[in-house]
Amino acid sequence: MSRLAPVAFGPYAPPAPARELTVVSADGARLHVEVHGPEDAPPVVLAHGWTCSTAFWAAQIRDLVTDHRVIAYDQRGHGRSPASPACTTHALADDLEAVLEQTLAPGEKALIAGHSMGGMTIMAAATRPRFREHAAAVLLCSTGSSRLVAESRVLPLRAGRVRTWITGRILGSRAPLGPVTPVAKSILRYATMGAGSAPHMVEACARIVHACPRAARHAWARVLEALDLDDGVRELAAPTAIVHGTSDRLTPPVHARALVAALPHCVGLTELTGVGHMTPIEAPGLVTGRIRELVTTYVTATGTGTGPADQHDATPARTKEGA
Repeated sequence: MSRLAPVAFGPYAPPAPARELTVVSADGARLHVEVHGPEDAPPVVLAHGWTCSTAFWAAQIRDLVTDHRVIAYDQRGHGRSPASPACTTHALADDLEAVLEQTLAPGEKALIAGHSMGGMTIMAAATRPRFREHAAAVLLCSTGSSRLVAESRVLPLRAGRVRTWITGRILGSRAPLGPVTPVAKSILRYATMGAGSAPHMVEACARIVHACPRAARHAWARVLEALDLDDGVRELAAPTAIVHGTSDRLTPPVHARALVAALPHCVGLTELTGVGHMTPIEAPGLVTGRIRELVTTYVTATGTGTGPADQHDATPARTKEGA
């Protein structure tokens, strides 16, 4: 389905999965799913964001595959998952539940991580029985629950109706993105990445984003513009960590602070100095390290949450990291 292949070499080249399968969601939508790593290893489920694909998690998969079972899937209309008429947060939650049901054993616990729209998918699924059955802990990367367009700083204008209207029209445009040229990469880096992002990071992101079909990009932009998952955040009972870039223009840090305040069991906010919206690509080691920590604490640890890291703190630790 992709019009442009991801990078073929380096840390952002997608590794070959141990197996692939097609998962059928509640409405019949077919989802491309990849499973990497040993079948008996602790599971990590990865949900990518708007205009991305499983290729977005290549750096995390490469690192984790030695001792984790990594399950990554293409959101409907993205990557190798066909488009569907149903573009709603309810459908996103259906899809995540279907992936969990068909890749994990009954009652098996996993770390579930979502970037951007993938994080919103988790919020939408917060009250779903299969999500609660399988979610030992959650990692939310560069995401928010509401007011996405109003808070976006992609345009250097004063906050208000004019900026919100123009931003919505740009993000929701049906125009093709075209080839990955130097100009296109400069625009993408400005809008979605930190100013110090290395060229190979920008190249990897551009190839992934430009491969997204424009119809899917437009349809999901309309969903994100009207997004309101504040109730889902308050129902997200699993221990949840947040990673956010301080230079994120698409979902500025105000969203991370709102999530910290609303989550019933937030176990920390990691702020990545100078990093933009594409945290798993811009700061791959830091994101992977946080995944490993959460797996060790909540998935593979013996016991059922009696340690200090499992206690809810109304003011969870805020860590600032450099990329």
